[in-house]
Amino acid sequence: MTAATIISGKQVSQEIREGIALEVQELSKQGVRPGLAVILVGDDPASHVYVRNKEKACHDLGFYSEVHRLSADSTQETVLALVDKLNKQSSIHGILVQLPLPKHIHEKSVIDAIAVEKDVDGFHPVNVGNLVIGDDSLLPCTPAGVIELIKRTGIEISGKHAVVIGRSNIVGKPVSLLLQRENATVTMCHSRTANMAELTRQADILVVAVGRANMIDASYVKPGAVVIDVGMNRLENGKLAGDVDFESVKEVSGPITPVPGGVGPMTITMLMQNTLIAAKKLNGLV
Repeated sequence: MTAATIISGKQVSQEIREGIALEVQELSKQGVRPGLAVILVGDDPASHVYVRNKEKACHDLGFYSEVHRLSADSTQETVLALVDKLNKQSSIHGILVQLPLPKHIHEKSVIDAIAVEKDVDGFHPVNVGNLVIGDDSLLPCTPAGVIELIKRTGIEISGKHAVVIGRSNIVGKPVSLLLQRENATVTMCHSRTANMAELTRQADILVVAVGRANMIDASYVKPGAVVIDVGMNRLENGKLAGDVDFESVKEVSGPITPVPGGVGPMTITMLMQNTLIAAKKLNGLV
């Protein structure tokens, strides 16, 4: 049997970014520059890394970028006032609040306060509702990246059986909805699923987002299936691992994403894509 094809998120991400950069040049001729504001509260080390990467992506693509770093003891009122200010600021087309927020700040209140048309994370209830009913909306970045990676393998999603492991609001649920939008038949598995391996072995497309390192091995995978690993876990030895046991699974699977270098790079790229879309819409160019 031939070795599984590795789906390079880096490569796909690079291709999409090249397209975004060209669009930014075109927009600049009309006096429009996509603008992204990121709000970071507190000193979560991982969040600081993510935010730096977002800042760099803005810089690389010619976006306008603002990063608002607030101390961990900032009040909810302070954060909401900043969101309100950015909602009204015409140079900003996308607002992203880096999660997790400190415990004393109510996450939902902050997300709900972001203007729907600037919600480039796709977390606002109106955008989520539009996703559910299939209306136009800004799509959550990681799930949109997952669909893009599957499409770039050249595999037709329509008519395939897709199994999603994990039902989080950030990945599992929206991915299942986007797969249905592409006419896949979708099965959802989660911590209470009784016969998980039996179900996952029926999957033509397997998307894993559970947050448990190397949980899914070859015994869960149908030969030749596309495997998308959304997991990002730090092992005791400091290395990163996905939710899929890559070495075991790649022996039986079809195209598979590695960790790192698979879904990860796509998330920020889709964020940039969303900010570009929001800039065009807010300037009446769509």
